[in-house]
Amino acid sequence: MTIDPASRLPAPRVDNQDPALFGQTPSQTVGPFFHYGLPWKGGADLVGQSDMGARPELMPEAHYVLNLSSPTGTPLGDVIEITGRVFDGQGAAIPDAMIEIWQANAAGRYRSVDDMRDDVPLDPHFIGFGRAATDEDGRYRFRTIMPGRVPGPDGGQQAPHIALSVFARGVIKRLATRLYFAGSAGLESDPVLAVLSPERRDTLIAQAVGEGVWALDLVLQGARETVFFDL
Repeated sequence: MTIDPASRLPAPRVDNQDPALFGQTPSQTVGPFFHYGLPWKGGADLVGQSDMGARPELMPEAHYVLNLSSPTGTPLGDVIEITGRVFDGQGAAIPDAMIEIWQANAAGRYRSVDDMRDDVPLDPHFIGFGRAATDEDGRYRFRTIMPGRVPGPDGGQQAPHIALSVFARGVIKRLATRLYFAGSAGLESDPVLAVLSPERRDTLIAQAVGEGVWALDLVLQGARETVFFDL
């Protein structure tokens, strides 16, 4: 702002009042900024101490200085890898999405104050939470433990599953879903899968693609849209 020397009052700024400068304010939805602050070294490795989770190629080396978490020991259970690609409604891969997982341990207990069952052991070496950025092909990847079955609302047991949350461009509120494992116990009686038609149920069931490797693609819109839950 300038001062008019004759009046000692602020002189009007014509430049930012010119209608030629007016226009629609650019819109901006959530992201894509996830890769620069939210994923961390090892955030997608719930059983080891690898760098899985973040994308160091997107940031200066000097900024990629966070230490890996210090494991307290080896978690119990079968080590697995879950992977897949994230697609938008046009079938294009989303290279700047972020996936979070939350799961029970191998015995079927969550490390949470909401799960206080004394008859199911906690695993002091397993947190159950992870976070991964998608790569340039839209692929996410986690190393974790095959989860045990947890109680359902009717007193029965749910099929083994992992809760997934998807954060992506244009997504104001995270998208929540589940990943189940083909051929595992309890799929036919699982209370969540039971309310879905067979073709929709398949969007939640990961397939084995190698020894201990399970794959499930996540589709945000379209004919093969993944089933997402209301939160």
